[in-house]
Amino acid sequence: MPVTLTEKAAKHVSNFIAKRGKGVGLRLGVRTTGCSGMAYKLEYADDINPEDALFESHGVKVIVDPKSLPYLEGTELDFAREGLNEGFKFKNPNVKDQCGCGESFNI
Repeated sequence: MPVTLTEKAAKHVSNFIAKRGKGVGLRLGVRTTGCSGMAYKLEYADDINPEDALFESHGVKVIVDPKSLPYLEGTELDFAREGLNEGFKFKNPNVKDQCGCGESFNI
């Protein structure tokens, strides 16, 4: 199943890459941490490794390392503004439980 971006998230990523002046897309992964076991990693990618999974959504490349892919399959990444706060929101169908603060999850 693909990893996708909403139109809002894709626009935000595209704008940031343009301001940054370099980059090929958004790298998405997971790491072990937090009270529920795993947390998301997001960074702007300057290259694509041969073993990476590559998805494209609204013209933006989403790059996922092979170890993270089983945890992220089917995930949709949105960008939302709520009052003074803004940030990425993950809609991951694999998540079974997450901590109260929403920073970590388990599968």
